[in-house]
Amino acid sequence: MKYSNEVILQVPLDKVVKLFDSEENMFKWQPELISFEHISGDKGEVGAKSRLLYKMGKREVEMIETITVKNLPKEFSGTYEAKGVWNEMKNYFEAIDAQSTRWVSESDFKFSGFMKVMAFFMGNSFKKQSQQYLDNFKVFAESNSAS
Repeated sequence: MKYSNEVILQVPLDKVVKLFDSEENMFKWQPELISFEHISGDKGEVGAKSRLLYKMGKREVEMIETITVKNLPKEFSGTYEAKGVWNEMKNYFEAIDAQSTRWVSESDFKFSGFMKVMAFFMGNSFKKQSQQYLDNFKVFAESNSAS
């Protein structure tokens, strides 16, 4: 399952990237994120692996993030693996002008086992959740762009 999401932020590119490239800030725009733990590689760099724990409804979902591309301010990409789910997420940032930035996120999900069935019935919810995170980041970034 592949899809893309996009958001326009009224924040300069350098500020968007600074806010995005911060482990501490992830909790401010991903409310379901419970914990983020670096487990291997150079923290925040290509090849680094981290364990992310999310609260999804009544259950907790653990996923492993592997950074595959870090070419900021243009791109940050990675893979995210959880039980029955593999997701590659490519994030592209582009200055529209001196005060605004376009963020395009491309997702490619692959499912196995029971998650194949769940994905069939809930496919659209994945795209909606991805868009929600972009929208959350927009609100966060626009309210913190002066700092």
